[in-house]
Amino acid sequence: MLFRRKKKEAAAAEPPVQPVRGSEIEIVRERCREMVRKRALVSAGVAAVPLPGVDILSDLTTFTVLVEEVNREFGLSQQQIERLHPRMRVLAYQAAASVGGMLVGKLVTKTLVLQLFKRAGIRIAAKTVTKVVPIAGQVASAAIGFALFRKMGYQHVDACAKVARELQKIQVTDAGTAQVPV
Repeated sequence: MLFRRKKKEAAAAEPPVQPVRGSEIEIVRERCREMVRKRALVSAGVAAVPLPGVDILSDLTTFTVLVEEVNREFGLSQQQIERLHPRMRVLAYQAAASVGGMLVGKLVTKTLVLQLFKRAGIRIAAKTVTKVVPIAGQVASAAIGFALFRKMGYQHVDACAKVARELQKIQVTDAGTAQVPV
């Protein structure tokens, strides 16, 4: 794939077993937002190519990989959530549903990402149509592609951060009630 980490890097940066907590949430959020910006630049570069359809296919693949990596960074990938205590697992999925994190904690497939892209259909159509106009259209297509990819990526990063905060609140509440003598 385009953006898979090398095995050495992946081994050095083991994904967390538990969802991230505390000040670590903001650190991971900023790191993921930087990842989104870099991928949005790649998306813009591909969108500037005057071949219709190439940009959509590239965006679909790139965004799928990005979502998987962001989920993993926050400790919210499907595999990581499945390793949690059953009660925490249910709470993680409930928190994802409550904040509208459509892609948080799920096995991300191109079909699922395509559904998300369909919601942004007008912008994608505008990006495709602008390619017909030489040079100016390609620049406009690249700008639309960058903005759209970045917006969708930021929304997913923010959803993951909200889920991590919700899980932290639940864990703090549980820890506080567990210490009270009965």
